[in-house]
Amino acid sequence: MTRYYYDLHVHSCLSPCGDADNTPNNIAGMAYLNGVGIMALTDHNTSRNCPAFFAAAERYGMVPVAGMELTTSEDIHAVCLFETLEEALAFNDEVDTRRVRVKNREDIFGEQLILDGEDNVIGREEDLLINATTISLDEAPQIVAKYRGVCYPAHIDRPANGAIEILGDFPHYAGFHLAELHDKENRDAYVSKYGLENVRLLFSSDAHYLDQLRDGDANDWLELATGDGPCDGALVRMKLFEDLRSS
Repeated sequence: MTRYYYDLHVHSCLSPCGDADNTPNNIAGMAYLNGVGIMALTDHNTSRNCPAFFAAAERYGMVPVAGMELTTSEDIHAVCLFETLEEALAFNDEVDTRRVRVKNREDIFGEQLILDGEDNVIGREEDLLINATTISLDEAPQIVAKYRGVCYPAHIDRPANGAIEILGDFPHYAGFHLAELHDKENRDAYVSKYGLENVRLLFSSDAHYLDQLRDGDANDWLELATGDGPCDGALVRMKLFEDLRSS
C-alpha cells in the first residue's frame, strides 16, 4: 500500500471568483511543492480546463483527476470525479445541455478563462458558470455513473451551497456513501448529529486561490494498492476509483 496525500476539490481561473493566478500550471506546481500526490480540478459546472491541468500535472509528476463541482437545481454543490479525462469531458457536454444560461458579469465574477497546457488563453466562457443547473441532487449520481464517475455532496459543513444547510439534513435518500467536509475538526460532530456513520468523509480545500491550497499533511491521505515501484497516473486513478467506489 502506498500513501497519497490528496485534494479532490480545487478550482482554476475558469471558475467564477477564481483567481487569475489559479492556472492549471500554477495549481499543479503548488500541489507538487505542497506534497499533494493526487489532485482533482473541479471547476463550477465545467471540465474545460482539465486537459490543460493533465498536461501540467504530467510535468510535475503529480496524478491529476478530472472533475467538476456541479451546482444542482436545489443550488447544492456536488463534487463529480471521473477516472478518465475523456469521460469527464463527455459529462461536461451533458451538463452543458442542462445549464441555465445567464451572461457572465466580468466586473463582478471575473473572466472565466480556458487555458492550454502552457497557460495560454484559448477561450473564455461567456455564460456564468456558478448558477444552478436543472440537474437535481438525487439525479446527479445517476448521470455521473453513466460516465463511470463518482458523485458526492461538497462541503457539507459550510453554509454556502452545502446540502445540510439547504435541506436541513444530510440527503441519505439519494444513497450517497461519500461526502466532503471542508474542516477536519467538524467530523465527529457531523457524524453524530447527522447519522453519517456509514458515509465516508473526504477532506478537500475548495481552493479558489493559490494560498488556499493546503499542504498534503494538512489535508488527508489515501492508502492505495499501487505497489512499491514506479506507477503511472492511469494506474493510480484506477486504484483511487476502486477505493472510492468500494466505500
